[in-house]
Amino acid sequence: MITRSHFSSRLCVRILFVSRMYSSGEFVQDSSVIAKKVCKIMMSCPKLGLDTVLDQSGIRVSEEVVEMVLEKFENAGMLAHRFFEWAGKQRHYEHSVRAYHVMIESLAKIRQYDIMWDLVNSMRSNGMLNIETFCIIMRKYARANKVEEAVYTFNMMKKYDVPPNLAAFNGLLSALCKSKNISKAQEIFDAMKDQFLPDSKTYSILLQGWGRAPNLPKAREVFREMVSSGCNPDVVTYGIMVDILCKAGRIDEALEVISEMEFNGCQPTSFIYSVLIHIYGIENRIEDGIDTFLQMERNGVKPDVAAYNALISAFCKVNKYQNAYKVVDDMDKKGVSPNSRTCNILLSCLIGRGETDEAFKVFRKMSKVCEPDADTYTMMIRMFFGRDEPELALKLWKFMEKKQFAPSMHTFSALVDGLCDKGDVSRACVLMENMIERGIRPGRHTFGKLRHLLLKEGREDVLVFLQEKMNLLVKD
Repeated sequence: MITRSHFSSRLCVRILFVSRMYSSGEFVQDSSVIAKKVCKIMMSCPKLGLDTVLDQSGIRVSEEVVEMVLEKFENAGMLAHRFFEWAGKQRHYEHSVRAYHVMIESLAKIRQYDIMWDLVNSMRSNGMLNIETFCIIMRKYARANKVEEAVYTFNMMKKYDVPPNLAAFNGLLSALCKSKNISKAQEIFDAMKDQFLPDSKTYSILLQGWGRAPNLPKAREVFREMVSSGCNPDVVTYGIMVDILCKAGRIDEALEVISEMEFNGCQPTSFIYSVLIHIYGIENRIEDGIDTFLQMERNGVKPDVAAYNALISAFCKVNKYQNAYKVVDDMDKKGVSPNSRTCNILLSCLIGRGETDEAFKVFRKMSKVCEPDADTYTMMIRMFFGRDEPELALKLWKFMEKKQFAPSMHTFSALVDGLCDKGDVSRACVLMENMIERGIRPGRHTFGKLRHLLLKEGREDVLVFLQEKMNLLVKD
């Protein structure tokens, strides 16, 4: 621990020296360059010493720079907040609404609700509150299964001089539906629909909620109510209904809905075709999936990355990987860029089948054409530990750091769990400390696994040290 802290301090001094060389104000730098310098400092310096290092760096931030940095550290709430507070004290700088919103989301993600509401009050003082602010909070509360708090937030809007409108009403319903509280959403809708005139978006939200339940009869009921109220379904509503029916195995009925929407002048979208392709893939009806993809192109609908991903997934499910690779090549020819989801579909299937060598090849190839996300790195790290190649997992971790990729709690957990399984307690402790310093609270399972090993080796002092850091994080 002491060696690592000493190394971090030396690294901070070196970064500070380089930052001051390029931040003297002799020329104006691109925002992305400044943001990268800030990120490098944040990745290398302990949270408690961050303010001093940033002050001495001579870096001057703009709204754009702050937004870039906060988005980069969205998974490190308290570290991001430390930077947010530092930036707010800079001369000639004021936080944008976007910066506040990103920070609110980041804090809510780690359940720092008191600090989150402090920011809301700060926004109110500056006249910056809007409907979206409260929609973000409602979404985060609902996602944490704090249903009453989400409803309370909606009811509090008037007191904050932001009267709720249909957009806020839809935001509350959407937050509840996405967090599997559809019954509560339906109850609120029935009680308050006379106060707000529901539109196609309102009904689509409820429709999707019952589809996720899943409850096909209730979904049909909402669809009928929508039509009887004089609110015509739009292409989004039709798409949701097709998705619900496909997931319920009612493909023929879904095709009837598509025929109905075409009759009503609504052209099926790439999303609707991708839903059909995806369900054909699940049912191993690969020929029907291919036919649907070709039909989409014949109808003049340009496939997007989601449609291509659905076809790739369909081929992977029937172990036709060469066909899946050809689809990736076709994407390139058609000017459609693969995304991290494209990569993750291929990796998940290959790793699941134990074809880890091929998965590694795909990872290296795909990383050159699309940016891996946290799920990609987490999958690969778990795979390397599963192959008894911890050094490759750690090499990938260093690659992430070099790219200034802010890891999620799951990525950290994959590393700490893997090192614990290999008995490498020292490195697991360093990573756990790193995780906590970035403001990410470790999961109970991961911390418990490390705690068990430390007690087994009689290293209670290290356990106390980490526990104190954890307590400080929670208190902070």
